[in-house]
Amino acid sequence: MDDLPPLREVIAAHDLAPKKAMGQNFLLDLNLTARIARQAGSLADHDVLEIGPGPGGLTRGLLAEGARRVVAVEKDSRCLPALAQIAERYPGRLDVLNADALDLDTARHLSAPVRVAANLPYNVGTELLVRWLTPAAWPPFWDSLTLMFQKEVAQRIVATPGSKAYGRLAILAQWRTQARIVMELPPQAFTPPPKVHSAVVHLTALPAPRFPADPKTLEKVVAKAFNQRRKMLRAALRGLRPDIEDRLIAAGIAPTERAEQVDVERFCALARALDT
Repeated sequence: MDDLPPLREVIAAHDLAPKKAMGQNFLLDLNLTARIARQAGSLADHDVLEIGPGPGGLTRGLLAEGARRVVAVEKDSRCLPALAQIAERYPGRLDVLNADALDLDTARHLSAPVRVAANLPYNVGTELLVRWLTPAAWPPFWDSLTLMFQKEVAQRIVATPGSKAYGRLAILAQWRTQARIVMELPPQAFTPPPKVHSAVVHLTALPAPRFPADPKTLEKVVAKAFNQRRKMLRAALRGLRPDIEDRLIAAGIAPTERAEQVDVERFCALARALDT
């Protein structure tokens, strides 16, 4: 891939033992990181945002695959010298921000078009995804997201109605993106090995949401519906409107249905019915 040292040597040289408190599980196989980078699509004309690069395995893959520029956000200052070595190898193409991604307006550090590719720290992955899926305006600053999650979270993103994994995350993702699992990785691919399998999800932003709905109303309805997912919707949503049964029927939803039975299109119809 490049003439930089193997990642195990990088970790040893910089004393980068992964920290559990930071949700760190390093992927050391550069063949795998290159595969993940390729799943992000063509990078030659894109800025790429990477969260939690650690010792830089995926960073190297993204640059080797031709990313115009990588902006890597790393909270752990121990990783900065290792990332600086990569920046020297790819002059002008890697910017490293020593910051917490949850506290940073990353969009202002990027130039369109943008792709996001990251082996997200487990402890912040879902929160970052929800933020990227719920911006103030759509389309978002990014064209696509290629993200590694615990396999269970990945399955929740692509879940279909009627399945146990189907819920708020599936609706938020599938309303505005095309989402699919593109890779699965076993625990032993990581250092240290996590207790769960992992999967990479690729989400492509749609030009417009699949169905019209006010985002805030939709989020409110979906959150309330799945907060009591075992209840019939007429009970779970009772606090929203006194005539909630009529609004459900107007949206094509039987009041006795439960949240996991309702697809994205009908949740959007319900959001519209509640706004009338």
